[in-house]
Amino acid sequence: MTLAPLLLSLSLVTGFPRDVEYQVFQFPANQIPRIDGDPSDWDLVPESYVIGTDQLRETVNGLDDRHDRTNLDVRVKVGWVKGQNHLYFLYEASDNYWDFARPDLHNDIFEVVVDGDLSGGPLIRQLHPDHSLRDKLEMHHQFHGVHAQNYHIFTPAEGKDWAMVWGGQPWIKDLPWANAAYRYQFRPQEKGKLVLEFFITPFDHAPADPARAIPTRLRENQRIGLSWAILDYDDEQAEKYAGFWNLSHKTTMYGDASDLVAFRLMPLEPKLRPNPAANWSFQVVRPREREVAFTDESQGEITRWHWDFGDGETSTEQHPTHTYQKPGEFIVILTVEGPRGKSRRSKVWDVTLP
Repeated sequence: MTLAPLLLSLSLVTGFPRDVEYQVFQFPANQIPRIDGDPSDWDLVPESYVIGTDQLRETVNGLDDRHDRTNLDVRVKVGWVKGQNHLYFLYEASDNYWDFARPDLHNDIFEVVVDGDLSGGPLIRQLHPDHSLRDKLEMHHQFHGVHAQNYHIFTPAEGKDWAMVWGGQPWIKDLPWANAAYRYQFRPQEKGKLVLEFFITPFDHAPADPARAIPTRLRENQRIGLSWAILDYDDEQAEKYAGFWNLSHKTTMYGDASDLVAFRLMPLEPKLRPNPAANWSFQVVRPREREVAFTDESQGEITRWHWDFGDGETSTEQHPTHTYQKPGEFIVILTVEGPRGKSRRSKVWDVTLP
């Protein structure tokens, strides 16, 4: 089976409303984007990762899908860093009328919904399958936003928080879970360009009590559910937005995680990979016997592995298991070799066995 039909079949199996799969760019650990409103950190992201206005559909007001870019034009890039559980966003938008003077929900909005573990299903009480629970405010803390999260991000935010978290867990919009920065020069009712940088943390479980939260563990090639909508106000006196442009092409993406879109956490781009770069991890699988399983996590084209376990024993396997005969604090060294050279990774006393 070729890749395209495979991705299509996976989308259909998991219930995503569109037969597409977008990509989340992996930033190298030494080039994590700084949240300061300066988009230059994102220059290394290829254009193939850009998701623009042409991918959106207006699903509320019946606007023409020909996308009048003189009215609203957006570009979005999404990134991640291996070893972190954050999703980074660069949102660039040009609008002919920015609406952000009021202190309430009436504001141009970039609405982001994320379902890190693909749990699917309604995430707000208003869409709960049990209709008797939809009007009960206690559901706000029991159910709303717990398994998937909705962020109403104000674009821009002046005199109020950068986002309204639609759920019982407003703490997820604060550090260390999230952060945001803007760059713009327009005033309310004027036109202009806005740059928004932010990161969020997706959660498998995000209750009102942060002590009980379970962040989504982001891993390479993992698929997550994600979508966004642009709520475009063009009249400060109007109580309703003029456009609801969304990536899912289904209005209910705002409250039903099954209506999100598939995104894949990509490996490092080839040009950004050190080649080779040795790295490894370990797990003590049988503590009493001092049996340790080692996992090669090196990057690049590699043809040879050499492990020095620090007790005089070695291995040339890629993922060896080794039994230590005596307790101790060990210096374990992995040396890898490929067509473009060698690389060594030593870890001092990480492997300590009583």
